[in-house]
Amino acid sequence: MSATAAIEQIANAVLYEGFLLYPYRLSSVKNRHRWNFGVLYPEPYGRSIGERASAQTECLFEAGGDAVLDVKVRFLRIAEGSPVEREVLVDEIDLSDVFDLPREAPFSRDGVDGLVEVRARGCGAGLFRVAVTVANLGQYQGEDRDAALAGSLISTHVILAARGGRFVSLIDPPERYKAEAANCRNEGLWPVLAAEDCSSVLAASIILYDHPRVAPQSPGDLFDGTEIDEILTLRIRTLTEGEKAETRSTDARVRAVLERSEALTTEELLGLHAAMRGAPDSRFEKGDRVRLRPRRRADIFDIALAGKIATVISVEQDLEDRVHLCVTVDDDPGRDLGVAGKPGHRFFFGADEVERA
Repeated sequence: MSATAAIEQIANAVLYEGFLLYPYRLSSVKNRHRWNFGVLYPEPYGRSIGERASAQTECLFEAGGDAVLDVKVRFLRIAEGSPVEREVLVDEIDLSDVFDLPREAPFSRDGVDGLVEVRARGCGAGLFRVAVTVANLGQYQGEDRDAALAGSLISTHVILAARGGRFVSLIDPPERYKAEAANCRNEGLWPVLAAEDCSSVLAASIILYDHPRVAPQSPGDLFDGTEIDEILTLRIRTLTEGEKAETRSTDARVRAVLERSEALTTEELLGLHAAMRGAPDSRFEKGDRVRLRPRRRADIFDIALAGKIATVISVEQDLEDRVHLCVTVDDDPGRDLGVAGKPGHRFFFGADEVERA
C-alpha cells in the first residue's frame, strides 16, 4: 500500500467513526440522537450548548526557503439523514506568504458556510509553527439539534502535506524542539505524523499515535469507536433476521458491514481474536521449576516470596517485547487457583528475577 493510500485509509476511518453505532438500526435509541467526533456547529447554536464552532491545529515544520504546503480539510455534512463527504483544499502555500497575513479560504457548500485559515511564524533557523483554523460561519440560532447538524461540519479533520520540508512529532519531539512543541496550541484537533518520511500530518478530533495504521487483521470499518472488531463482528452475526433486514435498509455502508461480517470465514474470524507477534524469547518454558530472586522491590511480594520455589505456568511478552514469567508458588495452598488463572495466586517476574531450582 502506498503512503498516500495508507493516510487516506486512516483519514476515512476517522471521517466515519461513530456515524452509526451497533446495532446499526435507526430504531435503536442511541442512533436516534446522532453523534460524531469533531462536530463544528453553527456559532450561535454551538455557543448556546457549549460546543465548538471552530477548531485549530498547530504543528512544527522544518523547512528551507522553497517549502510548499497543501492543506486539505475534510468533513461530513448531513443531507436528508445521510452523511455526504466534503473537502476544502488550500494548496500551493508558500510559508513566507502566510507570515504576516494568513491565507483565508471561505467556502459555502450545500448549506454549510465556513472558513479555513492558514498561518505560520518562524521559531528559529529552519523551524516554523504552522497553524490551521477551521470555523463554521453558519448563523443558525434555533434549538432544533437536527437542523443545527444540517449546517454543521461533522468529523472534521485536517491533512497537511509538505514539499521541501518535514513535520516534527509533537508526541515525541527532539530535545531541541520540546519547548516549541509544548507551545503549539491545538483545540479540537490533534496532529500526528502520518507519513513515514514526515511529509504529512493528520490532525483529527480523535487522538492517535504518530504513523497510525489500520490493523491488518481488520476486515473493514465498523464505525463504532466503543468496540473492537472481534466483539462487534460476533455481535453482528447474532442479529435476528428481522434486525438484519432493518440494518440492510438503513445505509449502504452499514449493509456492507453486515454482508462482510456474515461472509467471514472461520479462519478470518480466528484472525480477529489476537495478533501473535512471535514467541517470547526466553530460556524458560511452561512447567519449569524456578527459585524466585526478585530484584525490583516493586511491592511486598518481592520481599515475601524471595527464595521461594515456584513453577512457571506461562511465558508472556508485553508490547515492549519484555518477557515475563507467570508462576505459581509451590507451597501456596491456593496454587491450583493460580493455575486456573485466578489473580492473587499467580505472580509475574522478569526472566532475570528467577533461577532454575
